[in-house]
Amino acid sequence: MNRLIVAIAALPVVIGGGYFAWHHLTASASPQRLTLYGDIDIRQVDLSFKVAGRIAKLNVDEGDRVIRGQVLAALEKSYFDDDLRLEQARLAALGANLLKLRNGSRPEEIEEARAALAERKASLANAAINFARQQNLLRGHVTSQQSYDNAAMTLHTADAQAKSAQAALDLAIAGPRREDIDAAQAQFDTEKAELVETQRRLSDADLVAPNDGIVLTRAREAGAIVQPGETVFTLTLNRPVWVRAYVDERDLGRVAPGMRLVIHTDGASGKLYHGAVGFISPLAEFTPKSVETPALRTDLVYRLRVIVSDADQGLRQGMPVTAMPEDRQ
Repeated sequence: MNRLIVAIAALPVVIGGGYFAWHHLTASASPQRLTLYGDIDIRQVDLSFKVAGRIAKLNVDEGDRVIRGQVLAALEKSYFDDDLRLEQARLAALGANLLKLRNGSRPEEIEEARAALAERKASLANAAINFARQQNLLRGHVTSQQSYDNAAMTLHTADAQAKSAQAALDLAIAGPRREDIDAAQAQFDTEKAELVETQRRLSDADLVAPNDGIVLTRAREAGAIVQPGETVFTLTLNRPVWVRAYVDERDLGRVAPGMRLVIHTDGASGKLYHGAVGFISPLAEFTPKSVETPALRTDLVYRLRVIVSDADQGLRQGMPVTAMPEDRQ
């Protein structure tokens, strides 16, 4: 009788222990499904002109969809066009001067220099004859000292002019110096670079969409004068679309870059999206204390990024989503 009572009293303990052992073994064999919670993160970009000017027109408004390369706004371009024509004219003038120096003297210029030298030599010969005559006359006291001095001065001038004409001919034959050509080339290259810069400023007078997206904010209106860097539009980009999610310290080892995930929102559509883990933060979101118990350590979370591969307009900025591994669906 006593043994029966003892056996009945021990029965709950045995049943409880068996249930605990079964539950422990079952939990070990089938770990809880990994579930990640986060929200949609869509990149935004503030668009602005690179140059200053007055806005001539705005081609889009808030909510409009735009494609990469589309002109969203434009500045008045009259000033940019004037600068471009001025630089083109300067470049043409410097180019003509450079070509002139490279080609050297024309044959006609050389012949003209030879003719001028021949004329100076003839004048020199005539001045020499006249000087010799005045010198003989002076010895015979037939002419005056002034006439002799005038003849000497004429001879000296004619000799200098002949030498100058000879030097001019030599320069015409030799052509421009190498240093002059190099200097002209440097001026031409400088003006060419300034022309390219002017063309770039003219191109920058158009505000172009850097990617496909939706206009979120229109911050300026036509007629406004803007400086470089002032926001005109804020654009939300269609790509990439990410999920900013978190994983706790206990499940950190179950997540790896490249891991494929299925993503669903809390909406009624029930549509599933697909993505892959692209980044796992190496640091905990919260600064650890100097001393932590095992219970506190399990409260640490790590941020990760899931890149959505088939995003559409059903995913919006800040929308809460749930992600789970594909092979667990």
